[in-house]
Amino acid sequence: MKQTFGKNERLSSHSIIGRLFKKGSSEVHTFYLFPFRVLYIYDQSPVSPLPQVLFSVSKRNFKKAVDRNLIRRRCREAYRLNKESLVTLTPESRPSYIAFLYLAKEIMSYDVIETAMKQSLTKLEKLPATHRKIHPNS
Repeated sequence: MKQTFGKNERLSSHSIIGRLFKKGSSEVHTFYLFPFRVLYIYDQSPVSPLPQVLFSVSKRNFKKAVDRNLIRRRCREAYRLNKESLVTLTPESRPSYIAFLYLAKEIMSYDVIETAMKQSLTKLEKLPATHRKIHPNS
């Protein structure tokens, strides 16, 4: 499998991003794994055969765009190199949309980010069956 991160894997739809960040929504699942908070949605008819992913870094914690971009680049690279285990799952058994929110207050090294990304992807692989049910309102 190619280790790429193309346009079709980037989550850019405003409506889906709105669904991911909707407070109190029953279709959005979440977990914390430092330095990430991971939000994800299962969808009956995903737009892409691959999960679409979003990386977010808070402007409140990192005032300089250079710092936010550095963290986002490190997160994207860690995802790109380690996504194979998630991509090999069947489309019904993996989340369709995933958001990685970077929560740390300081810039972590690439090694720390990659370790956390591996753990997050492993956790996404081994989700309980109750999270995988399809919601009728989607």
